[in-house]
Amino acid sequence: MATDVCAVCGKPLAARAGRTGRGSLYCSAACRQKAYRERRQPRGLTVQGLIDDIGRQAGRLAPQPADALYSTVAELSESVAQLRRVARTVRETTQDTGDSVTPTAVTQLTETDFGALTEQYRREIQVHCYRMTGSYDEAEDLVQETFLRAWRARDGFQGRASARTWLYRIATNACLDLLRRTARRPQRYEPVPGMNHGEGEPPARITWLQPYPDDELPVAESELPETATVSRETLELVLLAAIQHLPARQRAAFILRDALGLTAAETAEAMEMSVASVNSALQRARPTLRAHLPRERSDWRPAEPTGAQQAVLERYMAAVERLDLDAMAALLAEDVVLTMPPNPFWFTGRDALVDFVRVSLDPASPAFLGHWRSLPARANGQPAVGNYVRRPGTSVYRAQVLDVLRFGTPGRGDRIAEITSFEPHLFPAFGLPLRL
Repeated sequence: MATDVCAVCGKPLAARAGRTGRGSLYCSAACRQKAYRERRQPRGLTVQGLIDDIGRQAGRLAPQPADALYSTVAELSESVAQLRRVARTVRETTQDTGDSVTPTAVTQLTETDFGALTEQYRREIQVHCYRMTGSYDEAEDLVQETFLRAWRARDGFQGRASARTWLYRIATNACLDLLRRTARRPQRYEPVPGMNHGEGEPPARITWLQPYPDDELPVAESELPETATVSRETLELVLLAAIQHLPARQRAAFILRDALGLTAAETAEAMEMSVASVNSALQRARPTLRAHLPRERSDWRPAEPTGAQQAVLERYMAAVERLDLDAMAALLAEDVVLTMPPNPFWFTGRDALVDFVRVSLDPASPAFLGHWRSLPARANGQPAVGNYVRRPGTSVYRAQVLDVLRFGTPGRGDRIAEITSFEPHLFPAFGLPLRL
């Protein structure tokens, strides 16, 4: 039987005005998201529990059948990696603080229990730091900084808020401190002498921008359509780049409210601001974001991949491997944009892009790099391609560039509208080897 009050905040539910069917349990999307997070909240993770799980998984190992061996090894590897991360957190926090192993708050946790607690939130805290900074490398560092600060401040945790909210507050402050120190702002690309950049306007240049692997998203970010629409959208590179134009506090307010679904009061607590200040920051942030979005994306609807786009991706990879410039050009939108952070190279328009890659893909060119192979990946909720090159006279394909692709709207023929090319040191984060 439907209740008359919200199951999360206790506020009265809106009247149903004669409608039939199952009544809502929540007064808003924010309360629905909060209820979901609480249902999915990892509970009871302890170091001893992880060790016991690893023992059980190892006991199930058998050479046959091959599929069962593979799945058990994969499960065992994930558990071992999780235990290793807990151990690293424990080692780094205790080494940096010099604390001894003494049970204390957070609610009488030892170092190992504290490591297990923080491990439950590692992925979502890392995604939060990534949204705030736009950098995968910095997000990893900020996670460790967050856990170190949390360990040092554990005596001050009173339990009035959840451990999750407490960690988000610490992570937000760590990110704000970094942004204050760096004081960086997106610039515009400038022409490189002797290079044909095309006729379009120079795009924004965000030198610190890096991709984020889909495989490292927390469950609620990657698998759950009810809560993930805006979350996925604020990881898409074009929108993440727009977020980087916001001042630090506006950025934090937008991410906590619109991406994470926190209430205004929770956001104010996390940012140590008043509710009125949070709402004011959010009101200023949204128009700025829309001003930096492509025109067709100004309505904030997520661009879901289609079967036609998957086919284009496969043809794009095949064209690169065949060194087929004509086939590659046919897959690009006429106004395609290519950027290569942190490098100064940029191109607007199909002709300028093809002219740029021609010198490295044409075997007759003095600047011919070699033969290419490509592997698919996923980054920021978008298709990506890891490209490898085998230089003349060698037998090994080495990681060269990671391309993250954005398609135009279906009405534009499902062609590639934007390519953001990144340097290869992040290949391992995407499960891609550095050599083939």
